Amino acid sequence: MSPLALRIAETKPEIASAQTLRFSVFVTEMGGRGGDQTDVGRGIEADRFDQHCRHLLLLDTLRDNRVVGTTRVLTVEGARKAGRFASEEEFDLFALRKSGRVLLEIGRTCLHPEYRGGGAMQRLWQGVAGVVADEGAEILFGLASFPFDDPTSLAKPLTNLWQQHLAPESLRPQSRRPFAVPIIQPKHVDRREAILRTPSLVKAYLRLGGLVGEGAFHDPAFNCVDVCMVLDTARLTATSRALYAGERA
Repeated sequence: MSPLALRIAETKPEIASAQTLRFSVFVTEMGGRGGDQTDVGRGIEADRFDQHCRHLLLLDTLRDNRVVGTTRVLTVEGARKAGRFASEEEFDLFALRKSGRVLLEIGRTCLHPEYRGGGAMQRLWQGVAGVVADEGAEILFGLASFPFDDPTSLAKPLTNLWQQHLAPESLRPQSRRPFAVPIIQPKHVDRREAILRTPSLVKAYLRLGGLVGEGAFHDPAFNCVDVCMVLDTARLTATSRALYAGERA
């Protein structure tokens, strides 16, 4: 049995534990500034959307329930209260809203460095599946980030994404301020190298049949370049559904 347990944060201290992990990853590790309510003194990364989200915690039960992973979900109702989805600060979601499908936004996903490359990301997705079932969500979407340390290294993985995994127009978010990325001819893209340079969250979407929106967005607050990923739950294969659903949170 996995020592990693899932729980929805129910108290302010539990939410703060997620924000503390986010600070260590997005601010300390990645060199960003964080959201508009980030408190450097307290070591928490936060923004105005947090109060409207559900925060999923991934806990290591063998280490005093240490929070080792987190993601947050924003429902349509939560977005209404917040004024919009968080992703709409960077991407136009007109196509998703026009679809009439039940939407669910995933954001601020991160893992402690010691838990990357294993089954921790899958466990987080299994937690998201519980919220999907509860909400009857049909379309999952959210931002996924590429580090901005070497912008020239983004050309191959982003070109590969747009060539191989572009969402149909009916479900395609559009960057509000497209980040200039040199487009490479398909014959010059080494797909193996491109995949190696693709962040784990993006690959997690792709393994489940996820697709990518049009364009990228440079977010200096997080020192990254974002793409908007989209997952139509109706397109999940039986194998992917089993991987995704797993154990309810």
